Amino acid sequence: MIHSPRKQSASCRANLRLARNLWGDLSRLAASHLRELTGRYRLSIAAGDLQLLEGRWYVTHTGLLGIAQRNRCLGIETSPERRLCNPATNRWVFRAIVYKDPRSTRGFVGFGDADPSNVSSFVDGAELRIAETRAVNRALRKAYGIGLCSVEELGCSSRPSKPSPAPAATNEHHNGNGATNGQPRLRDQLCLLIREHNLDATLVKAYAADFCGTQTLSGASRDLVESFISNLSASAKQNRDALICKLNSYSQPSEARS
Repeated sequence: MIHSPRKQSASCRANLRLARNLWGDLSRLAASHLRELTGRYRLSIAAGDLQLLEGRWYVTHTGLLGIAQRNRCLGIETSPERRLCNPATNRWVFRAIVYKDPRSTRGFVGFGDADPSNVSSFVDGAELRIAETRAVNRALRKAYGIGLCSVEELGCSSRPSKPSPAPAATNEHHNGNGATNGQPRLRDQLCLLIREHNLDATLVKAYAADFCGTQTLSGASRDLVESFISNLSASAKQNRDALICKLNSYSQPSEARS
C-alpha cells in the first residue's frame, strides 16, 4: 500500500517529536536515519517499533511483525535445533523460516540462540522463548531486506559472572524487594513486564516512584511495588496505548505534568 507524501511527512514529524520527548535531542545522523526508517518501513515509535540505544536505532519484534503483516507475509515456521539444545543448561537454538512468496516453497531462514551467558539476568528461565524470537527476527530481516539489528538479538554485556555476595541480599531484604520463598524478585518481575510490552524502562521507573510516593523505586515497600506491578500489568493488557501516553508524561518536567 502506497501512502501519500503528506501522510508520510506527518508520520515522520510524529516520530521525531516523540523521539525527542523520550530520548532528548537527536544527532543529525539519528534524525536522518529515523526519517528514512519511517518512510521506508512505516515504523512507529509510539507503537513500540523502534528503540534508540547509544545513539543507534534498533527495530523491535513488534516492528518486524508489523512489516511482515503490511507485506502480507504468508507464514512463519519455527523449530528447535535439538542437537544444539541443552535444556539442562538452558541453552536453546531455534530455526525460523519466513514464507513471503506464494509462488515459491522456499522461505527465508534465520537462526537464533539464547543461553544464560547472552541474555539479561532479568529474564532467567525465558531462554527458550528468547531464542525463538531471535530466530524469527533474523528470518524476517532477511525476508524484507532490513539491515537494522533488532533489540531482541542484542546480548547482555553487563551480566554478572558470579552470584551476588551475601551483603547485597541483605540489603534487598531491608526494602522488601528481594526474592522470598523461591519467588522471582520484584525487580525481575518488573523487567519482564517492561520487555514483554516493550515499555521504556526509565519512564516506568519514574511512574513507579510517583505511584509509590517515594523519591526512587528502591525506597518503596514491597507491598507498594507489588501493587504497582499488578497495576502496570493490567494497564498494559487492557489499553497499552493509554499506558504509553501515561508513561510519556514522565518524560516532561513535573511542573508540566501537574
